[in-house]
Amino acid sequence: MLRDDALGALPVRAALPALNDALDRHGAAVLAAPPGTGKTTLVPLALAGLLGEGPARRVVVAEPRRIAARAAARRMAWLLGERPGESVGFTVRGERVVGRHTRVEVVTTGVLLQRLQRDQELAGADAVILDECHERHLDADTSAAFLWDVREALRPELRLVAASATTDTEGWARLLGGAPVVRAHGTSYDVEVVWAPPVRPVRPPHGTRVDPDLLAHVASVVRRALAERPGDVLCFLPGVGEIARVAALLGDLGGVEVLQVHGRAPGAVQDAVLAPGGRRRVVLATSVAESSLTVPGVRVVVDSGLAREPRVDHARGLSALTTVRASRAAGRQRAGRAGREGPGAVYRCWAEAEDGRLPSFPAPEIKVADLTAFALQAACWGDPDASGLALLDPPPSGAMAAARAALTAVGAVDGAGRATARGRRLARLGLHPRLGRALLDAPGPGAEVVALLSEEAPRAYGDDLAAALRTARHGGDAYGQRWRREVRRLRSAAAGDGSGGASGEAAEKALSDGVGGDDRVAGLVAALAFPERVARLDGGSYLMASGTRADLPETSPLRGAPWIAIAVADRPVGRGHARVRLGAVVDEDLARRAAGSLLDTREEVHWADGDVVARRVERLGAIELAARPLRDPDPALVREALLTGLRREGFGLLRWSAGALVLRQRLAFLRLHLGEPWPDVSDDALHARVDEWLEPELGRARRRADLARLDAGEALGRLLPWASGDAARLEELAPERITVPSGSAVRVDYGDPERPVLAVKLQEMFGSRESPRLAGVPVLVHLLSPAGRPAAVTADLASFWRDGYKGVRAELRGRYPKHPWPEDPVTAEPTRRTNAALRR
Repeated sequence: MLRDDALGALPVRAALPALNDALDRHGAAVLAAPPGTGKTTLVPLALAGLLGEGPARRVVVAEPRRIAARAAARRMAWLLGERPGESVGFTVRGERVVGRHTRVEVVTTGVLLQRLQRDQELAGADAVILDECHERHLDADTSAAFLWDVREALRPELRLVAASATTDTEGWARLLGGAPVVRAHGTSYDVEVVWAPPVRPVRPPHGTRVDPDLLAHVASVVRRALAERPGDVLCFLPGVGEIARVAALLGDLGGVEVLQVHGRAPGAVQDAVLAPGGRRRVVLATSVAESSLTVPGVRVVVDSGLAREPRVDHARGLSALTTVRASRAAGRQRAGRAGREGPGAVYRCWAEAEDGRLPSFPAPEIKVADLTAFALQAACWGDPDASGLALLDPPPSGAMAAARAALTAVGAVDGAGRATARGRRLARLGLHPRLGRALLDAPGPGAEVVALLSEEAPRAYGDDLAAALRTARHGGDAYGQRWRREVRRLRSAAAGDGSGGASGEAAEKALSDGVGGDDRVAGLVAALAFPERVARLDGGSYLMASGTRADLPETSPLRGAPWIAIAVADRPVGRGHARVRLGAVVDEDLARRAAGSLLDTREEVHWADGDVVARRVERLGAIELAARPLRDPDPALVREALLTGLRREGFGLLRWSAGALVLRQRLAFLRLHLGEPWPDVSDDALHARVDEWLEPELGRARRRADLARLDAGEALGRLLPWASGDAARLEELAPERITVPSGSAVRVDYGDPERPVLAVKLQEMFGSRESPRLAGVPVLVHLLSPAGRPAAVTADLASFWRDGYKGVRAELRGRYPKHPWPEDPVTAEPTRRTNAALRR
């Protein structure tokens, strides 16, 4: 029996005529409706014709989370006076409550994707509603793109509705072919905003870490809200750990019930939250309570301002959730929960001045998440690079390349990126392709471990995957119950697959050869799912096949094992090594079999420890398994190693005579002041022209000692401009020595290419009216005393004789009386000798 009073109170009812008109004319629409208007519950019933108006249709509603899908179905069934499974049902992973007469089926977006891959026409469905599309989950974006393809190519009569309270309506309308935007106006009550920042600054979140001082502040704000406002309190926190911490800080609130709500919460707790409570409640929740759920009795929201988003480190092959500041759109959604049943208030645990700096919307998952599953979905859909899909944001090319590499490694796609038969099977398992690979290749005992990894075991289970498996198997907690359901689902999904391929044979052999039961199976599954994370103890840390290092906590039972397979890891901000969250002990034989695609034997010739090292090396990715010296390495590889040595250690590895060093300086001088055809002899330029000046000697060299015998001066001579004839002018333009007025041939110092230096005794320059010039550049003359000490420096000798000489003469004449100090140096005779010698 219809609950007309409740249905009539839902504000979205006024928008139904416009929505029906939009769908009749365009077949697609964007529905923008504030929280509490009934878009999730009334609209599907109306489109299905279950309210006594309009034709009977079968409507599929896609929700981003399992808890939201169950809650929406139960609420709609209640509005019809029925139980779930009659006119309204739901399907989530591991649970299906649908009957013969079901007209509205609520599913998760993941279930919808699997259904589309099995049946691209989505036979039997007349309309699809994508709810909460503003959250930009990857499955929802992918579902929208596939559904638009279906409508355009196969079923133009299929009706599509993108629904949300806060979203980019223009973007979604454009994506759905210019679909009309229908807006429903809510009758939610006023919500007062109370700014409640911490008194003292707190550290910003990084990784999954949240400053304990902030959590203590959130707990104090919850107590304040209980004292200042009536009604239940809904408090938003980023994750399960933070919920548990705040619950502990709240302690006994004197008759107030504290409930913890998240995706892993027991069904009984979820049901209790969604039902009216007898006593006052504090509900600590993750973002699952932002949308699609109405928590009755809530008049106050306490918002920590934090959320969890996925991030992937492609360079290290690690992906994890990270704590970020929640967007303004999320803030509006959260605040709206306080105004469902009456005037309310939201306590925001940050300063009002910070609010304008928050992002407008959450980051689309397609921009930041691991795209392996998305890439497989796209390949199975027939569009491997996703270029033809109607997406609000294109997938990043780097993330897609990493995803294709992972799919190729597990045999899910071929060389062109097209889905293989194995890939299509993996896409239908409802698992990440890595876990799907492990399930197919170890289908019997592996299902338990795969279920453990797909359901994210509680931290309390520890970091030993085998021990966590035993805990789940014998535990009676809510997680254990969900885990057992998932095991049954996976075993059913994997049944009938009789060809695991080469890796399946390797898995069977690894299990039959091994002992240790759970430990062997756990290690095998982790290694099959994450072959690049097989790791060997190396010093104080573990080196993964990917090349990333990982650390184990001091108390970990895995610590000290020669080999482990790492199933879950993250990398704390500011640390170079990853941190193992969940792993299993393996041995080298199992590692070789499970990660066989990473095995490689090759000749390695490189520069290390100051010389050429040539070896034949067997590796498992970055892990060196065995090596032996290579007697006759490829000369081309040796040459590259020598060049690496020259780049790292410089051309000082060659034999540089004094003349060779001077030649390089002279050439640098000419290059600076005359340019072409004089060669550039900087390190970079010499590396670029190594073929022209170091051959053939470099090609015959085999080790560092051979470089040390290579005459750098002779080699540099090959770069002189012989072809143009300018090489013959080297001594004219940049002579090694200059003959000064006394007749001495004095060496020129070209150490500074800007200006060469001539260091000469002052008396030897008598009679010279101007400074010498080289290549048009005045030489910097260092005039020395008879004892060879600097007396004056000048680039303008005529000016020095006129203005500076008198002072130098007055200072040095008494000190060196045996040497000539004429009053007019320009007309004096240049000499290397004393006065007495001159008289003789």
